[in-house]
Amino acid sequence: MLYIAFLRGLNVPGRSVKMEYLRGLFTEMGFASVRSYIQTGNVFFESDEDDRDVLGEIIRTGLGDALGYEVAVCLRTVPELEALLALDPFKDVTVTDDMRCCVVFTTERIDPALELPLMSPKKDIEIIRTAPYEAFVVWHLINGRAPNAKGFQERVLGRDATTRFFHTVGKILAAAKKG
Repeated sequence: MLYIAFLRGLNVPGRSVKMEYLRGLFTEMGFASVRSYIQTGNVFFESDEDDRDVLGEIIRTGLGDALGYEVAVCLRTVPELEALLALDPFKDVTVTDDMRCCVVFTTERIDPALELPLMSPKKDIEIIRTAPYEAFVVWHLINGRAPNAKGFQERVLGRDATTRFFHTVGKILAAAKKG
């Protein structure tokens, strides 16, 4: 099965993992057809393992051992990304230049009782919709800068999560399908 790994923690100040090295690590872990997309930690690979918890643990452990620190690993399949994009969660949002539409991928189920929309205390992050393992978020730029989303999003959505711009998720899906 073809998986897309959305990774968090590879390109933060003080550490940057080259995609060639990352692809090599995935290959060493026994995965096939390993490819990456842009420098933000998106890896396509094939595996016969269908237990996502087992697969996630293999990757977390392998990356942690090789890199010396923990990396969040959110796994999705092509059909899951297709269904996610089909939701068109931002269709009712009037997007301006000082906004960014994002998807937060999580490893833990999002509380279905979360009251939405949910605005951060600084009014710079708004969770407008959720799916079981994704949140659709609008970032409100302040002075042209993206919010520090990590703290608020982790408190609400869980520690092991990573964010991608919504339009980038579409590009990642297209790249995954190209094979």
